[in-house]
Amino acid sequence: MTTTSVPQPSAALRRNPGIDALRGLSILLVVIHHVALRIPLGKTALADFVPKRVLSGLSYSGYEAVFVFFVISGFLIASHTLARWGSLAAIDIRSFYARRAARILPCLLALLAILAAMHALGVPQYVIDKPGQSLGGATLSALGLYLNWYEGQTGWLPGGWDVLWSLSIEEAFYLGFPLVCLLVRDARLLALLLVALALSLPIARAALDGNEIWQEKAYLPGMAAIATGILAALFARRTPTPRIAVCARIGGACGLLMVWFAGRELWSAIGNGYMLVLTLSAASLVAGLHWHHAHAPAAPMRGFGWLRSFGRLSYEIYLTHMFVVFGLVGVFRAMGEDMRSGFWWYLPAALLCWALGALVARYFSDPCERVLRRRWSAAPSSLALSSRTQ
Repeated sequence: MTTTSVPQPSAALRRNPGIDALRGLSILLVVIHHVALRIPLGKTALADFVPKRVLSGLSYSGYEAVFVFFVISGFLIASHTLARWGSLAAIDIRSFYARRAARILPCLLALLAILAAMHALGVPQYVIDKPGQSLGGATLSALGLYLNWYEGQTGWLPGGWDVLWSLSIEEAFYLGFPLVCLLVRDARLLALLLVALALSLPIARAALDGNEIWQEKAYLPGMAAIATGILAALFARRTPTPRIAVCARIGGACGLLMVWFAGRELWSAIGNGYMLVLTLSAASLVAGLHWHHAHAPAAPMRGFGWLRSFGRLSYEIYLTHMFVVFGLVGVFRAMGEDMRSGFWWYLPAALLCWALGALVARYFSDPCERVLRRRWSAAPSSLALSSRTQ
């Protein structure tokens, strides 16, 4: 492999349909997981002819899908940083924070306001009533980016709040990321630090054994996955041979399928190391998709536009999908809870989650982000980027 020059912004920042589809698959697995916890696919008529391994992989891979999101996030943020400023050490901290705030804050603040109102009104599934928990505590933890820690100390929050655990990890990482880039100006030293963080994932999870919630939602494992994505972005600046690019895609895809559909066997063999297989596979696939799109661009595969759309709306869908899940499950139970036909509820759940996410994006988050970026961002207009890519 030979090192190439820094990619031009127009090439580096254009949409990648393959990565969009991977994001779409990940958010779809999260939605399916939260429906399956309440309407298990294994108890529906699908279990009569679909292998149990397949149903289990589809139903209970939501947590692993969030770690795929972490890897993609690290890859995209680092790629765009490199495209704008040439190196991580040259990052414009003001512009970086402005872009993150413009993307994250509108939806987050609106969601917290809605959840607080529903708690105050006593809406079932939205009331915070466990010992040690309160509306104020949950709100402060969400705004302070420590909701994951709050849950680890007090127990699970209602589903609408619980989804914010991953946002706490991701945004806490990006608060420190530009500072580290500016302090550690040596690219090789920064890469070594990222490698150490990425490889710490199974060790960190093993060390947290004993607190199920905190083991799942602690900062270090999630940040390790983000670091893996950043390393993939640094590596993807190199030009591979066609064979290596193809092997990266195939190997990454096979690794993810193994985690999703043979996770039990993988866990028995290597324990917490299975999460490292997940993040490295995701990084390999994302780098392979990047190389394919950058050096052999082609029209997106037909028939997968809906999945790419899910990916572009992944943030809005992730924050709002529990409203749909609770609503549909409530109707399902009111209609008699016929588990045999329960699989029919998955399609409307996915469609409604997409529709709600699309409405939020079109009429709220996109307009808010455009206004805030115009006011806050100092990035040159020649490097303007669609908000859907970060």
